[in-house]
Amino acid sequence: MTEVYKFLKSLYINEQEPLVIAVSYGPDSMFLLDLLKKMYNANKIICAHVHHNHRKESDEEARLLKEYCDKNNIIFEFMKIDSYTNGRFTEEEARKKRYEFFDKLMTKYNSKYLFTAHHGDDLVETILMKITRGSSFKGYSGIKLISNRKNYEIIRPLLYLTKDDINVYCDENKVPYAIDTSNLEDEYKRNRYRKYILPRLKEENKDVHLKFLNFSQKIQSYEKYVNDVVNKYYNKVVVNDVVIINKLLGLDDLIIEKIIERYLFNFYGDNIYKITDVHRNTIIKMLKENKSNKEIVLPNKIKLVKSYNKLYFDKENNYNSYCYSFTDRLKLPNGYVIEKIDELENTSNYVSAFNSKEIALPIRVRTKENGDKIEILGLDGNKKIKDVFIDEKIDVKNRQSYPVVVDKNDRVLWLPGLKKSKYDKSKIGKYDIILKYYKEEHDDTK
Repeated sequence: MTEVYKFLKSLYINEQEPLVIAVSYGPDSMFLLDLLKKMYNANKIICAHVHHNHRKESDEEARLLKEYCDKNNIIFEFMKIDSYTNGRFTEEEARKKRYEFFDKLMTKYNSKYLFTAHHGDDLVETILMKITRGSSFKGYSGIKLISNRKNYEIIRPLLYLTKDDINVYCDENKVPYAIDTSNLEDEYKRNRYRKYILPRLKEENKDVHLKFLNFSQKIQSYEKYVNDVVNKYYNKVVVNDVVIINKLLGLDDLIIEKIIERYLFNFYGDNIYKITDVHRNTIIKMLKENKSNKEIVLPNKIKLVKSYNKLYFDKENNYNSYCYSFTDRLKLPNGYVIEKIDELENTSNYVSAFNSKEIALPIRVRTKENGDKIEILGLDGNKKIKDVFIDEKIDVKNRQSYPVVVDKNDRVLWLPGLKKSKYDKSKIGKYDIILKYYKEEHDDTK
């Protein structure tokens, strides 16, 4: 207990600070509630209880906990999860809803501290499970004594104690609690670690949890140092949510790995746990391959695209095709404009001229279709538009929405800004239709 008191005193919590405590009515959280009530008897104590609607005993436990709080001048805040997606309880959804509740309470009471009852045995189990399953370097540190969430800190002072320490205290001090019998079932992985692996470790060293706590803190120190280096390079390598591959690959392998980890975390947030070592290794392998274009599908059906020197998330997951009839002016989804003009300004690929007698009107502008080919001006034969995009290094994503100018018979007349077809008369021949392709806020032909 000495280390617990020492840690709590190091927080310098004053009497004006309201303290929110997550309490399940199990022995761990009831121990924590009793401990903090005695140590901070002048503070406003808020007991935050979530009814997960998963066990039949939960109603009675909520009633007993409220009764305890009423007797001990503790504010009781209660939330019941009424339903789960597809009617099925999952730890992931329960945790999400639980922390939404905590977030609201922290704002309601203007509190800086949320206390949870994770203890030393939890820490050992978590680290062992992550090592077995695979995780990020940061993940191997397990559970932190203090972690930040939005506008408050999550405090876990019981990491210095074992489950046995807690049970002994509760019994000696007559602290009421209930046992969740599901914590004894072998069906759950954590329970198997708790019942069969942890006892063996304690046979070797009864204070093994403190060794794991020290291990955890060392990893956090190393992680902080590496993050300082990552901070130095991240915004140079990731620009507008796009990874510039050649800049990334010029760095040390460890920094490459950490930048990719942060890039994934910035996208996945609380769902980052779904990303495994296999995913990270696959991404890094893809970055180093000679293939210019490739994509992989990550958890939640999120597509990560490598296109030439760029790596980015396909945030849309689909592309809207279009087909417009052209008259005098057309603004395209990519921000560019195709406009009919009166005089030929230049002969670049951003301007094309046609003889209306040689094409079938009306002209249309659409997205690429499978099998599209263009008879390029000055060359014999035709070329797949797909191959033109590859030659011109058009990003995979941009290919899906790139404009293709065709006539009524679907003959490709022009790939604006890229290639002219044999139907173009801007350099030689008669024409009566002149089209110009430019970005509305910036004329690309100038």
